[in-house]
Amino acid sequence: MNIRHNVSLAPYNTFGIAATAAHFISVKSVAELQEALALEEYPQKFILGGGSNMLIKNDLDCLVIHIAIKGIETLEEMEESIKLRVMAGENWHELVLYCMAHDYGGLENLSLIPGNTGTAPVQNIGAYGVELKDTFVQCEAVHRETQELRTFSLEDCQFGYRESVFKNELKDQYVIVSVDFKLSRKQHQLHTEYGAIQQTLEERGIAQPRIQDISEAVIAIRQSKLPDPKKIGNSGSFFKNPLISAEAFKQLRAHYPDAPYYPIGSDTIKVPAGWLIEKAGFKGKRFGDAGVHDKQALVLVNHGKATGDDLWQLAMKIQKKVEEQFGITIQPEVNIVE
Repeated sequence: MNIRHNVSLAPYNTFGIAATAAHFISVKSVAELQEALALEEYPQKFILGGGSNMLIKNDLDCLVIHIAIKGIETLEEMEESIKLRVMAGENWHELVLYCMAHDYGGLENLSLIPGNTGTAPVQNIGAYGVELKDTFVQCEAVHRETQELRTFSLEDCQFGYRESVFKNELKDQYVIVSVDFKLSRKQHQLHTEYGAIQQTLEERGIAQPRIQDISEAVIAIRQSKLPDPKKIGNSGSFFKNPLISAEAFKQLRAHYPDAPYYPIGSDTIKVPAGWLIEKAGFKGKRFGDAGVHDKQALVLVNHGKATGDDLWQLAMKIQKKVEEQFGITIQPEVNIVE
């Protein structure tokens, strides 16, 4: 096995944090992953996917296993739908573009989300009214200690808002190696009601959108709001949108009548964390090389040489001010790597 030592992780995380891995290996098959996990001379191991939903606070004195398992396979093709198996190392947005090219519907609202397919189920990625669980069938994962391959059904995964069993009771126990999706081939169910999708379609003169039109609208919206990690280090949305009770929201609106919101069920309201952060005065602010994006306050950025701890301290400062001002606790969406 090709194990390298003292490897910079800057190219492997979208924040561009210049942390160092004491030991590093890139695996390209399930068998290679199982072999790497079984290496007893490296008792401490860290699994690295697309590096898009993480903040590395320190150097990693362990074996970093980079998941580079590729492949997209058709499992079952029916008249109305198709089942695909996508390997963990496939880039998520490239998967969406693949589906658009083949007219497979279901993932178009999830266009331009950074990261790889294998990490997508961990936080049940979602955007513009659609979540991964809506098209998810099952996934396969390798147990980190026993190296056994296990299949997880939709029910097994316990998906919630940016949540799954892999973030809770099974955290750090499994490595997802493939994900199966059921996508539409005909009569696509379109979701244009969330965010600025409908407005963008109208501006483009599209009255009867195709899934490709929705994908392109989502890409345009995200590009107008979110910075390109290739140009400035970031991990997309840093905080989750908080869920509060209807009563708590009533109190919020009494002080902030313009507060945006999205009802979730009968007694739960989702409040945009970006709005809270902007109202707290952080939008566009910079603290050394750690900062808040000037177009979307939900995004923390690395202006060049910020450390993971610099960004974490900024995140905690934001969290504290939002709680003091609104009485609402916002939680990080990204994974914090100590």
